[in-house]
Amino acid sequence: MNLAQLNDLPVDEATHTFMQCCTSAAWVSGMVQARPFADKQDLETKADTAWQGLTEADYLEAFEGHPQIGNVDTLRAKYANTKELASGEQSSVSEATEQVIESLAQGNADYLEKFGFIFIVCATGKSAAQMVALLQARLPNDKATELANAAEEQRKIFHLRLEKLI
Repeated sequence: MNLAQLNDLPVDEATHTFMQCCTSAAWVSGMVQARPFADKQDLETKADTAWQGLTEADYLEAFEGHPQIGNVDTLRAKYANTKELASGEQSSVSEATEQVIESLAQGNADYLEKFGFIFIVCATGKSAAQMVALLQARLPNDKATELANAAEEQRKIFHLRLEKLI
């Protein structure tokens, strides 16, 4: 798809397309309404603008669109709606040792228990061991700090997906 095609999509198709990038209904609505996009930079700027100032509930809704890092079964089954643009984002997890996978699973459980939402990280280009290290580094944070960290990681993810889209 190119930018002109994205700009010309009917609202329902544009909604579905942006939902592939981020599952926050408020962000998707903002992106659909922000069309037309003059160029790639305009798309990126409007994506950030739509993301800024969302509520905690909006961010949590976006996080729900992700599987837990390392949970490949969940990736395949529960989150098929984003699989087109999410493919390859966790590919390094499948290459990890059993010990690293177990550490990732335990860290994810600890994170979810502490913060009430799953660990969000832009996994592209990171090994499973690097994700374990990032998870462990973020676990001591307070909830407000971690919500901001996760929101920034989500922003990176939707930018990568927009890049794949265009």
